[in-house]
Amino acid sequence: MKRLKFIAIFAALLLFGPVVLPAPLFSAEKADIESKTDREVADEELIEDEEFLDDEEFLEDEEFLEDEAFLDEDLAPGGSDAVSVPDPLRPVNYAIYLFNDKVYFWVLKPVASGYKAVIPVEIRVCTLNFFNNLYAPVRFTNCLLQGKFKNAAGEFGKFFINTTAGGLGLGDVARRYPELNPPEEDFGQTLGYWGFGNGFYLVLPVLGPSTLRDAVGRVGNWAVDPLSYLEPWEASLAVWAFKNVNSTSFRIGDYETIKDAALDPYEAFRDGYIQFRRTKVGQ
Repeated sequence: MKRLKFIAIFAALLLFGPVVLPAPLFSAEKADIESKTDREVADEELIEDEEFLDDEEFLEDEEFLEDEAFLDEDLAPGGSDAVSVPDPLRPVNYAIYLFNDKVYFWVLKPVASGYKAVIPVEIRVCTLNFFNNLYAPVRFTNCLLQGKFKNAAGEFGKFFINTTAGGLGLGDVARRYPELNPPEEDFGQTLGYWGFGNGFYLVLPVLGPSTLRDAVGRVGNWAVDPLSYLEPWEASLAVWAFKNVNSTSFRIGDYETIKDAALDPYEAFRDGYIQFRRTKVGQ
């Protein structure tokens, strides 16, 4: 019951907090997107059919892909922006990397491919939007912890608009307002913001690349994420797995491309992840 009360109170704060925001916050120009993915095309189709969606293209930079977004970064080790992080557990990390690689090719990719084949892209887009909206408490809390109050207000507004006009978050109506789409924050970034170093590199089973700092940050994310409070714990795990299968269905092939192009895939993913996280902390 305490957990349910916590969720209800937090949702109420998120829902009614933006009412006090100034009007200019909701009057930004539409963002221009030059290229379209299947998600964008699907979102435009939803816009034509549903009132809660407007004539905007789907914004590709979503929180649910945060753990995979570094795949789009320059992964070449030794570049001018290369960051050195100790890897004292390399033998163990490498073994876990191989395990995760098999999990991807033997489990996640086949399941996500089958899911993509049978579930219309419109439904998958709505699912992406829903989980991204549900993750708002994590982003909002870390904006406050870093003293980024304008960004926190943006997260409030984004949650309010998408929960109401967006049909419980199924539509990402707020994406056309730049003020409502601040850089996404998590507890790992908050620790980095306050001067905590990466520590050393880690590869987590199933979860993938991390550092000691980000591993600790994941605990903070878990404590604020509403999905963590689903009971029984099996239900929470099942929803988490479904969320990741859905998001992977949009990125099938990215992992393979990076792996095939790298001389040493392990080092490529490690260096790419470290550079990506440094960029996120610096935003």
